Amino acid sequence: MDVTAWTQWSAAGDYDVARFVLQRGVAAIACLAFVSALLQFPALVGERGLLPVPRFLQRPYARTLPVVWRWWRYTDRRLRVLAGGGAVVSLALVLGLPQRGPWWVPTVCFLLLWLAYLSVSDVGQTFWAFGWESLLVEALFTVAFLGADDVAPPIVVLVALRWLVFRLEFGAGMIKMRGDRSWRDLTALYYHHETQPMPNPLSRTAHLLPRPVHRFETLGSHFVQLVVPFFLFAPQPVASVAAALVLLTQLWLVVSGNFAWLNWITLVLAFAAVDDRSVAVVLPGLEPLLSQGPSATPVSFVAVTVVVGALLAWLSWPAARNLVSRRQLMNASFNRWHLANAYGAFGSVTQQRDEVVVEGTLAAVPAEDDWVAYEFRGKPGDPYRRPRQFAPYHLRLDWLMWFLALGADDGWFRVFVVRLLEADRPTLRLLRRDPFDGQPPRWVRARVYRYRFATRAERRATGLYWVRQERFTLVPPTGLGEGRSRSRP
Repeated sequence: MDVTAWTQWSAAGDYDVARFVLQRGVAAIACLAFVSALLQFPALVGERGLLPVPRFLQRPYARTLPVVWRWWRYTDRRLRVLAGGGAVVSLALVLGLPQRGPWWVPTVCFLLLWLAYLSVSDVGQTFWAFGWESLLVEALFTVAFLGADDVAPPIVVLVALRWLVFRLEFGAGMIKMRGDRSWRDLTALYYHHETQPMPNPLSRTAHLLPRPVHRFETLGSHFVQLVVPFFLFAPQPVASVAAALVLLTQLWLVVSGNFAWLNWITLVLAFAAVDDRSVAVVLPGLEPLLSQGPSATPVSFVAVTVVVGALLAWLSWPAARNLVSRRQLMNASFNRWHLANAYGAFGSVTQQRDEVVVEGTLAAVPAEDDWVAYEFRGKPGDPYRRPRQFAPYHLRLDWLMWFLALGADDGWFRVFVVRLLEADRPTLRLLRRDPFDGQPPRWVRARVYRYRFATRAERRATGLYWVRQERFTLVPPTGLGEGRSRSRP
């Protein structure tokens, strides 16, 4: 095969819209992730965070991670420099500035973002231990090799991105079928909209839909996750139709819940299977722009993309084997670079919702009426307050409070209580409302309530959005004494 034929084989000239969406979409989500780190990382895992990074970096495991903190001692100031720089580079890619240069300029920019965000997520511990963190890391690496505007999008990289979407969707479908009977008997969505980690303004409406609709909704999810992904590799326009079905289901998840950027980045990545002709059918006004096409593709760019494709194929073997394993892992990385990962979500569905309500008081000997609740930004609290939309932004403390109610705690909550007793300003800024306006409370306690959405009749009669019932005390009244937390006798 001569050089001209080789470059033509490796280039996909009719995927310019796909590259536009992929590069700018992934960069926009990366920008949001870096801004999230700027606003939340120091208080959660910074030098004086709930799970401090400096202490984590002393563990033998942490010394094997490919993070900048192995050579550049961690400080909160340096984290802000790293995250701030990542946000600026991401914004430049959203604006398309590096894409105007040679093919290697956007490649270098995306690889820098990959290493920067790897250095954030790898040390974020439980607050960054979500599947969409690895998904963003892998997406940043893969889209790095889509090239600049003056070269044809490489088909090798587009196929790699379709394989990423396949693992994401098919892995989620298989983990559901293997994990929870409610997915198999089509009853999972009787509960899911109500018990998901962070409901949004329309979650209650979705929950109150008739049960036959929920069964159809579950069946549709199985079809899109277990059947449709195979057609992402089919010839056009079949691949574009498959991508459109993925897009539609992800839009429904965006409308009905707050899942950080999981659904948003899946929307973006699905465009790897959408060609320009399909876009022109839906948006005919773009056809004159799409006919221009890129210039010749350099041999060096082709060589790099082929090598990267071979690397990702080799790294994918554990993930491919995991998809057919009876002991399928969900959201697992098989290498320290977080490439070719295993994905999945909601392999089991909780059927009842418990919430931890944290309260404080200024009274030395408090009566029951003296306790006032701290309000979180996204998780349910005040039964009269309607959930808000935060996704694709990720409220990490609120998500961990949902896991806390399920019994998961890496020791951060005890420190969180102490920070409230100290009226620690960075911690209080993570909350929606501090009922004491920066004044340290005398006591803090935590109680667990069972929450459910109010029925239509209950809401009309009482104005309640949630109906709740107290279950038990998680943390008894606790105060500070001689620099330590102490429980009230």
